Amino acid sequence: MNDLPRAWQARTGVTMIETTVEVADGAIPAKLFRPEHGTGAGIVLVQEIFGITNYLHQRAADLADEGWTVLLPNLYWRVGGTVITEDDPAALPHAMELMQANPWDETVGDIRDCVAHLRQLPETGSRVALMGFCYGGGLAYAAASGVEGDQRPDALVSYYGSALPQIVDTIPVVTVPSLHHFGEADEYIPFAEAQRIAGVIGQGSDVEFSSWPGAGHAFDNPLPMFHHQQASEDAWRETWVWLLEHHPDDINRVPGGAAPR
Repeated sequence: MNDLPRAWQARTGVTMIETTVEVADGAIPAKLFRPEHGTGAGIVLVQEIFGITNYLHQRAADLADEGWTVLLPNLYWRVGGTVITEDDPAALPHAMELMQANPWDETVGDIRDCVAHLRQLPETGSRVALMGFCYGGGLAYAAASGVEGDQRPDALVSYYGSALPQIVDTIPVVTVPSLHHFGEADEYIPFAEAQRIAGVIGQGSDVEFSSWPGAGHAFDNPLPMFHHQQASEDAWRETWVWLLEHHPDDINRVPGGAAPR
């Protein structure tokens, strides 16, 4: 795995280990973030197009800080596992090349295998959700669609899923509880298209759709070209509250129960 120097920070005693997830044609390199108290419902965190960047490490640590066990797989492992860094002058074109080279169907299968893998770890209490950003938002939705058994996530959070305009009309509507974020100033997914997507995904059960004024595509990414601080903070707070209700970190709690904080 092409690692960056550690950049993530945690308020609590979060730990991170290198691991792998075995699949039919190889092994997916991944990082497992554990919360301080050692147990917590699982979340598979699905990368954006830039790969497993420091930003994704930090978001994994943020979730582990709040009590979830987080698996961060390198879904570019078939195409070199490259991380696109912010000092790359051609970061976006390079990322687009990697995304286009990465096989979609196999990657969706990888995510489902990661869900099943994380579900088997005793610290998760057999409860696993999906969360994805941009490229990962669309992949996570696809991975949650039409799947059953251990590969089926218990909940889904999708941030501005870039593939949703192309896939929502062609795959089964996701039926697990889901939360979807879009920026109202997203030039890649115009707000009218986001509203159309909301109408399709809203046919599922327990679906929430949030839009953020003034925010463009990838507004949660801290790079200045993308970041919208207010939308990022507000959406993350909403995500945390939504997860506590639909996918509580405490493995002994039933989703929908009273929040522990």
